[in-house]
Amino acid sequence: MTVLLDNGLDWRAVARISEGEVLSLSEAAYSRIDLASLIVDNIIASGVRAYGINTGVGALSDTVVDRTVQGQLSHSIVLSHACGVGPLLDAREVRAIIAAQVANFAHGHSGVRREIVSHLTMLLEHDCIPHVPSRGSAGYLTHNAHIALVLIGEGRAQLSGRTLSGREALDAMGLKPLVLGAKEGLSLVNGTACATGLSSVALARAIHLLDWADAIAALTLEAAGCQIGAFDETILALRPSKGIATVGASIRSRLHGSGLIAVAQGRRTQDALSLRAVPHAHGAARDVFDVCASIVDRELASVTDNPAILGTPEHPIVASEAHAVAPALGQAADSLAIAIAQIAAMSERRIDRLINPLVSGLPPFLATDAGSHSGFMIAQYTAAALVADNRRLASPASTDGGLTSGLQEDFLAHPTAAANKLLALLDNAEYILAIEWMAGVQAHDFLESVAERAAGTNALYDALRKHLQTYADDRPLSLDIEIARMLLREHAPPA
Repeated sequence: MTVLLDNGLDWRAVARISEGEVLSLSEAAYSRIDLASLIVDNIIASGVRAYGINTGVGALSDTVVDRTVQGQLSHSIVLSHACGVGPLLDAREVRAIIAAQVANFAHGHSGVRREIVSHLTMLLEHDCIPHVPSRGSAGYLTHNAHIALVLIGEGRAQLSGRTLSGREALDAMGLKPLVLGAKEGLSLVNGTACATGLSSVALARAIHLLDWADAIAALTLEAAGCQIGAFDETILALRPSKGIATVGASIRSRLHGSGLIAVAQGRRTQDALSLRAVPHAHGAARDVFDVCASIVDRELASVTDNPAILGTPEHPIVASEAHAVAPALGQAADSLAIAIAQIAAMSERRIDRLINPLVSGLPPFLATDAGSHSGFMIAQYTAAALVADNRRLASPASTDGGLTSGLQEDFLAHPTAAANKLLALLDNAEYILAIEWMAGVQAHDFLESVAERAAGTNALYDALRKHLQTYADDRPLSLDIEIARMLLREHAPPA
């Protein structure tokens, strides 16, 4: 399918492109790009000093660059800024960054030619994935530069299962390396496309995870014999929250008709907080998610290039500003990371309640032969270790600060670092919830004779048991965890 960019993209569109949909631009979008490019041409002809067009960048912003080497300046910017290190971003993440970058150019305030944009859309169409190291960006420059390398025939890319040089990849797509003009190098490394694209992917993964968290929690609540009255709509409405109401409705629906819940009624005065507070913690995360999504959408609607090109060819305006800094984006990713870390930590506590014979009422550690078998004892260790890792990852990146470019850039908001942390934290959370899913299903194996499951939880039980049999210490548990995580990541919760 094709996503048409006319007046902009939202995070859901970027996420769809990250998953393989292609991107095309309307003629209106290309007209905006053409006008900004024409304005840059006239600035060059007039000789008016303008940052990044006929001056150096960063701390070299007062150094005028002769007209004859302005194209070389663009080329050099891409080469010098491509200094990322570490493991490569995955294809989904690189595609999202490209989509966000095209959206930024399509606002018509960057000054690049339409050829730059059409080359970027061709990368998406052919699923050509530039090699983009994941580390080394204080803001946005290095990731973008590694994508730009391929456009000029440098760097490396993955295409049709092969690793090619940038020039080879372009040739395979029937394209020639671009010769960059004035400002184009700066525009290609500039803006918040990197953090915005990564955040869009994180949002798609986060909402998917939150749906699973609600479903898996319901499975555990049923196995633990929860007191369903705590999730009554009227009771939850005493704390007004869209998120709480959404989660409460999901749990009631998932547990409707449960014989196990009926049998457990009145068994306890109240449940432990890891059970009773599911709507509150999961609901808070959904409320935070909504705020973060609105911030990412606002970022996609914003011009984040510096300088911004405005006016007309006859009366050009070059505005040096700080729209590429994006403190709000870093704070949003940090906030969502904290929310997801809390969801995962609560999941680990529920795992413990399922396997702990002191509170579960089930065989110790859900072992099929307690004593000679360890069951899920060490799987809970794994979840606890991942929770600890998440605690470190939830530390805000947006407060890190830093100084770069000879004091010219003496404030850093770190939105890309915040987005990368969020993505890493989501990896851990998926594993933790996968372990809870496995433990919940194993717990239900011991409850078959007590009463019937609800239809909603039975769907979760069947979805896992189609792939994994009851665990009897008869195989390494690690592979089971990987299978459960893959199922969780690639499919929606079964209804």
